[in-house]
Amino acid sequence: MTGARTLVIVPTYNERDTLPDALARTRRAAPGAHVLVVDDASPDGTGRLADDAAARDPHIHVLHRPAKDGLGRAYVAGFAWALDRGYEVVVEMDADGSHRPEDLPLLLSRVTAHDRPDLVLGSRWVPGGEVVNWPTHREILSRGGNTWVRRSLGLSVRDATSGFRAFPARTLRSLSLADVQSQGYCFQVDMVWRVQRVGGRITEVPITFVERVEGRSKMSRAIVAEALWRTTAWALAHRTQQLRDILRRRR
Repeated sequence: MTGARTLVIVPTYNERDTLPDALARTRRAAPGAHVLVVDDASPDGTGRLADDAAARDPHIHVLHRPAKDGLGRAYVAGFAWALDRGYEVVVEMDADGSHRPEDLPLLLSRVTAHDRPDLVLGSRWVPGGEVVNWPTHREILSRGGNTWVRRSLGLSVRDATSGFRAFPARTLRSLSLADVQSQGYCFQVDMVWRVQRVGGRITEVPITFVERVEGRSKMSRAIVAEALWRTTAWALAHRTQQLRDILRRRR
């Protein structure tokens, strides 16, 4: 297990039924890590539950935000909190059990390896990765979406939409986080693309993704639509710039 100061960021909105198990399993899987629950004023009392957990365990912290404001902004707020307090490794992880905390040691050992990757993705679509209890249409959507962003943006990874990932703090400091406006799956793609564009080294490790059994998925048509239009716009801008660079070199 890494000795680096590690923070696992867990964004929540109405996750009262799943958060206690996620916290307990995370503390067992990575006992040296700290956990930051970023709660967007959950009406079901998730924030109060998180406060109670933090009162019992000094490794657990809570960041309350005043309203539901999107996954991307929740993570950016968590990144800022982590960097201000000197954490060396920052992890993204869902609260609903779909990301198994038992896979954390693999991500943490890889992100602190001697070859110093700039981002480690927990990937469903590399050898050894898998999904459990997913309906066929969700797998088609995920695989198809990843194929689209990989080809349109020239990404080098198989699972750019994975939300289970580990950043060295130096990577987050190198990015313009204040400029991030994307949400949902699109936020995850955005962060991968930002790392690749600054020349960062991205590594994927296999994980098992488990469909949530409590609560409701946050996936919606609006999230899918945002991912489609933003990645399309990014791809057009990217390809246009490539064409300009080619024409400039030929002059």
